[in-house]
Amino acid sequence: FILHQKNIKLDKSEGECALVPPMGCVHVVFIFKVFGLGSVAQVVTGRGAFGEYLSVNLGFGLGVAMGMHIGGRVSGAHMNAAVSFSMCLFGRLGWRMLPVYILCQLIGSFLAAGTIYSLYYDAIYHYCGGNLTVSGPKATAGIFATYPAPYLSLPAGFLDQVIGTAMLLLCLMALSDQRNQPAPSGSEPIAVGLLVLLIGVSLGSNSGYAINPSRDLGPRIFTAIAGWGPEVFRAGNGWWWVPVLAPMVGGVTGASIYKVFVELHHPSPCEHRREIEDEAEEEAAPLDMQKNLSPEVCV
Repeated sequence: FILHQKNIKLDKSEGECALVPPMGCVHVVFIFKVFGLGSVAQVVTGRGAFGEYLSVNLGFGLGVAMGMHIGGRVSGAHMNAAVSFSMCLFGRLGWRMLPVYILCQLIGSFLAAGTIYSLYYDAIYHYCGGNLTVSGPKATAGIFATYPAPYLSLPAGFLDQVIGTAMLLLCLMALSDQRNQPAPSGSEPIAVGLLVLLIGVSLGSNSGYAINPSRDLGPRIFTAIAGWGPEVFRAGNGWWWVPVLAPMVGGVTGASIYKVFVELHHPSPCEHRREIEDEAEEEAAPLDMQKNLSPEVCV
């Protein structure tokens, strides 16, 4: 998720970006993931007593909104590698910054997974009896990373992630398009949060709607280290690469659809200015008519 690049502060040295913007992604992603993963941990370990599927969607949606509020003006609120990659492809972000942003996103999500693991350590071990598993009735790896439903094949799962991320980018492009109907200034965080919530409640049941390589890979690496082992990469017929690669494809697809079918059809700046002037003249016409009326005439 990304705000306008003009809000990002640059270093005083010519041609070099400061470390502040990409490093700001660490705490932005951390905030987003702590709320998101925390909502999953609460639902799973509470056996449904402290929330349900909608709680997870709300946790991630509001987590995105809070992350954008905290770091949007500093780092551009880069939380999603698929969004950052798409912005580079369309010339809205420099390619040399992409590896730095992705690394910071992975660090933020890894740290968030560690925080939630520490916070819910007792609850997780009480829930699973100390047996950390990836699948089965007491599986807990899904608290941190996404895994496909038992019925979902890899091709269908890949398509699931492509479509989910395409919808994300398609709507993000519209929300930030100043020549269309953008989100009002200051309301961008809640608008993007509602978008994530919408994707969760409509496109999330197949595989947990990762739609973000950074969101999935960092916590997956953490679980491999923390006790779940290499099974986190083998589960779901080697599912781990799907939420890494498919969102990249989906992000470019969604952004391209918006570019081709909407953005390229905007009126030119001159035409847009002329439309504004015509509207202003139409609004001013009744006032001119009133000025021309004699004050002695009763209306």
